Amino acid sequence: MTLIDSHCHLDFPDFADDLDAVIARARAAGIERIITIGTEIAKAARVVEIAERYPDIFFTLGTHPHEAAGERAMDFAALRKLAAHPKCVGIGEAGLDYHYAYAPRGIAQEVFRGQIGVARELGLPLVIHARDADEDIAAILVDEMGQGRFSALLHCFTSSRGLAETALDLGLSISFSGVVTFKKSNGLRAIARDVPLDRVLVETDAPYLAPAPHRGRRNEPAFVVDTARVVAEARGISPEALAEATRANTLRVFPKLVAAAGRPH
Repeated sequence: MTLIDSHCHLDFPDFADDLDAVIARARAAGIERIITIGTEIAKAARVVEIAERYPDIFFTLGTHPHEAAGERAMDFAALRKLAAHPKCVGIGEAGLDYHYAYAPRGIAQEVFRGQIGVARELGLPLVIHARDADEDIAAILVDEMGQGRFSALLHCFTSSRGLAETALDLGLSISFSGVVTFKKSNGLRAIARDVPLDRVLVETDAPYLAPAPHRGRRNEPAFVVDTARVVAEARGISPEALAEATRANTLRVFPKLVAAAGRPH
């Protein structure tokens, strides 16, 4: 069974001491590619360095909504320049998070729209973080899509069925994390069951949200196998069929991954 971890944060301090071992365990588990996600333009160098060190790791660059009030959050010129790197496969993590509200809503929305513009301009997919902001996320996506189409996915999906339906209507994909394995996530598993199979991705969001049976531990890319197994069970298909579909979907959403398909690990 071959999988792609479509979203994790290998540049975070949690992995500073044993990154080689983490990558080795992922490869042993059948994880053929990993996308490590940028959260701050000012810290892009570390994400780039990791991807350049490992041939099976790629990256995105952007400003997480928690950092939307930061000094370089609207430095879209720098973002465009950095995104020209051959292993930069997307823009983000972008979006809105009203749960913590680290940035004023107006500023967060401006940064989100700015990154949509960069993604549209460069033809790169946008990785969207949505938490307690479903209505505004949906409204912005509908408005921006009306100004010119762009590719995007909702990552670590834990939002409402309504936002899922809006995203699907706009042509977006949806990625599920370890949250879908939690005992109380029956509603989320029902959404994972109903999303069209050609729109489903899986991820870890490591080091956060380790899936069962690893809850309480640091998450890592190898554990995406457990998330995929639960999504497959919810859909009534084999883990192998789910893995094949999500792999194909991830390569379609992130087409720059395909260019490296023949590179040896």
